[in-house]
Amino acid sequence: MLTLRQDDILLDRRADDWRMALDQAAEALHEAGLVERDYRDGLFHRESQSSTFLGNAIAIPHGTPDSRRHVRRTGVRVLQFPAGIEWHDGNRVHVLVTIAAQSDEHLDILRQLTHVLDRQGVAERLAAADSRGEIAGLLSRAVVEARLDAGTLCLGFPARDRQELALAGAARLRQAGCVDSEFVASVAERIPLGLGQGLWLVSSERGVEVPALSLATTDTHLEERGEPVNGVFCLAARGDAHRGLMERLLALLETDSAGELRGLDAETLLARFAGETAAARTRQARVLNAHGLHARPAKQLVQIARAQGMTIRVRLADGGFDAVSASSLTKVINLGARRGQPLIFSAEGAGAEAALEAVCQAVAEGLGEQVLPFDESREQTAAVVDAPAPTPLPADQPHSAVAASPGLAIAPVFVLRTPHFDYPRHAEDPSVEARRLEQAIREGSEQLEALVHEARGGEVAQILSMHQEMLEDPELLEAAREQLQEGSSAEAAWWEAIETAARAQERLADRLLAERAADLRDVGRRVLGILCRVELPEPPAHPYILVTDDVGPSDVARLDTSRVRGLLTARGGATSHSAILARALGIPAVVGGGSRVLTLEDGSELILDGERGRVIPAPSAERREAAEQRLAERRRREAEAWEARFEQARTRDGHRVEVAANLGNTAHAADAVECGAEGVGLLRTEFLFMAHAQEPDLETQVAEYREALDALDGRPLVARTLDVGGDKPLPYWPVPQEDNPFLGLRGIRLALTRPNVLETQFRAMLLAAAGAPAAGAPAADASSKGRPLRIMLPMVKDVSEFRAAKAILDRLLEEIPEAERTTDVQLGVMIEVPSCALLAPTLAAEVDFFSVGTNDLTQYTLAIDRGHPELSAQADGLHPAVLKLIEMTVSAAHAHGKWVGVCGELASDAVAVPVLVGLGVDELSVSARQVPLVKARLAEVDLEEARGQAELALAQATSEAVRDALEVR
Repeated sequence: MLTLRQDDILLDRRADDWRMALDQAAEALHEAGLVERDYRDGLFHRESQSSTFLGNAIAIPHGTPDSRRHVRRTGVRVLQFPAGIEWHDGNRVHVLVTIAAQSDEHLDILRQLTHVLDRQGVAERLAAADSRGEIAGLLSRAVVEARLDAGTLCLGFPARDRQELALAGAARLRQAGCVDSEFVASVAERIPLGLGQGLWLVSSERGVEVPALSLATTDTHLEERGEPVNGVFCLAARGDAHRGLMERLLALLETDSAGELRGLDAETLLARFAGETAAARTRQARVLNAHGLHARPAKQLVQIARAQGMTIRVRLADGGFDAVSASSLTKVINLGARRGQPLIFSAEGAGAEAALEAVCQAVAEGLGEQVLPFDESREQTAAVVDAPAPTPLPADQPHSAVAASPGLAIAPVFVLRTPHFDYPRHAEDPSVEARRLEQAIREGSEQLEALVHEARGGEVAQILSMHQEMLEDPELLEAAREQLQEGSSAEAAWWEAIETAARAQERLADRLLAERAADLRDVGRRVLGILCRVELPEPPAHPYILVTDDVGPSDVARLDTSRVRGLLTARGGATSHSAILARALGIPAVVGGGSRVLTLEDGSELILDGERGRVIPAPSAERREAAEQRLAERRRREAEAWEARFEQARTRDGHRVEVAANLGNTAHAADAVECGAEGVGLLRTEFLFMAHAQEPDLETQVAEYREALDALDGRPLVARTLDVGGDKPLPYWPVPQEDNPFLGLRGIRLALTRPNVLETQFRAMLLAAAGAPAAGAPAADASSKGRPLRIMLPMVKDVSEFRAAKAILDRLLEEIPEAERTTDVQLGVMIEVPSCALLAPTLAAEVDFFSVGTNDLTQYTLAIDRGHPELSAQADGLHPAVLKLIEMTVSAAHAHGKWVGVCGELASDAVAVPVLVGLGVDELSVSARQVPLVKARLAEVDLEEARGQAELALAQATSEAVRDALEVR
């Protein structure tokens, strides 16, 4: 999602007219590396089509669809003009929010700005602002409005007095999730205040989760002490969020019509609050536009409403908003109507029905945009229902989940339950609470720093370092400070900020990003524990399998691997950080087991199979004995494999197959060599980029790659170029939000939008492989030159992307003298996209090698998300469709004298290893810990036997049939 940041804001600009201002805006986008210079023409062309003036002295210049080809990356630049500019439509502008968008990301900015369009005094404050923070605050801070809808109304309640009505209203707010029991108790202690016309008001700020207003009305005429009781308003107040509702209530009282509220149904009552009179005619129309009621369709609506020659008002059907003039563009946009939301239009007088018909017909036709019908059964969010209590897992029965880290464990379970944090929700002095919170955050950061130091590099240290950055996130702290100013305690304010951010993360369509909500809560619990002085329960002193809801990365980092035999979680997926760290620490893990795993009793025995993704509670003596035999056999094989780890990898009859290691950190190259790796078959260079707050420069990259090459001591290094995108975002390289980032802008597709980044990475690899010094560094000796470098490109779909990247590499090979770079360099592609395998004969003529990424190839071929909690078990790389794509790749490569590696999880699968060898694969690249075992597995089969197993596998119809056929052998 495109958002405004303080770094995007440029202060105190001067321009004689709007053209000069737009020129400055275009130049600012170019200087930031967001666009090419030709994007300027798109900005001016857009203004010639229609004004981008938004309101309240704000304009949002953005290019036309044709100019998107000149956008290098999505971003925004905000220019402040204190003296103002007369825009070409006659409006006065003080701020340009200038957008470089590769699709419709400008709509994200528009939605964020709608709340400031009709706020009084904003234009003057934007002109007078003297800091970037002040402007960011004016543009980005949304107004929170108290809730009033059908869910907060309690109509026709059989009460005996106004106190019972007040409690009925409070209870309804609690049912709606707006307040807790503290609010209800507070209301019980208060006497309702008379408003007149038989209406009463009671309010409290205690126990408020969401500011809201309830109205409880009686079922019959009621009097108390001679005064009528038609209804009691119950207000859950927080800050000034209720101000708008109170103003509407006062307006009703002034018309002397408030007394008529008793007896109205919910829809009519809400209409009165929205400003509609009893004489108004109403019509409803559903918004069908894909991006909701944004500027272009809103402008069409306003023009049609104005053409009717009468006052037409519009509101959202779900209540809580004023009916606004349909002739005001800013007010219509400010409704924030999304696709599928119904709008209610109202008008009075002669001709009202015809006017409403014309307006609603225009909405139904899309307001000038192509629209699709709204399928309520498919597009509407399902209602949330209370889930039944989970049933315990049956004894001695396998329970399937997601395989996250290989290995087998047998041990009693230790169920780690989330600790209860007991704290007051409110406090008297915000400054005292702010100091408490800041001190707790500092302590949390120091704890993380100590854990990072203990981790000594690797994935654990990288993820814990990310947690440190989360603690330093100014937006998170600012959100907590806002709660402090409203009277919350430090604990309540902090957890509200954490939960709000985590829930927003969980709503993301992308699974990997949604799983990062666990990291936010992990950070949040750390600080909350410090504030409450609550420590996590101590695990037992004996070996155990840890069972928990969703263990956080810092919890994993604290695990004593000498006692923890396995990890089982109720939530999470194979790409969650807890799963990544479990694999890094060599702990067998099964994740996403569902809430039923939390019913396991402490101390009960469990068999955990991290390879098959299943657990067996309370196993029978027979199952336990079989598992112990498997475990003993595995340990024996591991010991023998470790002793022979430095031998060349060969089949029993001497056929050579290299076994290399997959790495995410160059510091682990020496460990891989110690495990017997014959090279690195996959270096995930994105981890280097993820470990830095800004793009690593040439010198940094050279040093990192050289560290791996030095450790390899002449063994080949296969380095994958930067593989990021919507599913693996970089904070300093924002990409457009995508419904399915796995099918979007990622891998080589994204890299080619920033060729300068790809060029720097190529250059760093070439220099590091030769031992050539970075700028200012001492020259390396000649013996370090010419080390074997293999560069591979991720997510390639066809030869055009390969050629584009190769052109950059070829230019560098000509530009850099051979004395300063390696001459032993190859450029290949990863086979991850099925089209690439199908086009392997074409690609093989030009590439130097192929490396099959079976994880993504399986996912794309079978259309199964490999982290899906229900379907992931079916995402098996031994599926005959996947094997046939590998066979096609190998056949094409060998026909052109090129080699093929496999660097996915399949390469370490004991059943799959002979099949891959039989298909002709030349190299297997696995995690460093798996290298000895894969070498040992190769030594157990000969080439002819492997070919026979490959033929047998290809003849099967399903992956289950493949495994059954091969295991029988």
